[in-house]
Amino acid sequence: MNDILDRLSKSKFRSSFHLKEKDLIYINEKGLDTIRSHAYDFITKRLAPKDIPNDGKQTPMRGHPVFVSEHATATCCRDCLYKWHHIEKNKELTNEEVDYIVNIIMLWIEKEMHK
Repeated sequence: MNDILDRLSKSKFRSSFHLKEKDLIYINEKGLDTIRSHAYDFITKRLAPKDIPNDGKQTPMRGHPVFVSEHATATCCRDCLYKWHHIEKNKELTNEEVDYIVNIIMLWIEKEMHK
């Protein structure tokens, strides 16, 4: 997983995302287990279905640390998932794919917390 984060860090767009102070405060108040739970919820509802009517626009740019991380890790829409992670579009994501996505999101968040 560090390989994909390393590749993403070389992208001018992806590397422009960072957690803000309010994001870090939110994470510290809620705890990483809760943030992980939020990530599973967001990914299951917004990214995992086969058909996503607003694909490409379903992930806000800010408002929650997971949203920021989704853009930084290219897990924000099915086009980005395909381009960066080679996860096929037009199919429901498997539990393993959802786990992979959430783990990448959480790894990025944890790295951001220790900068």
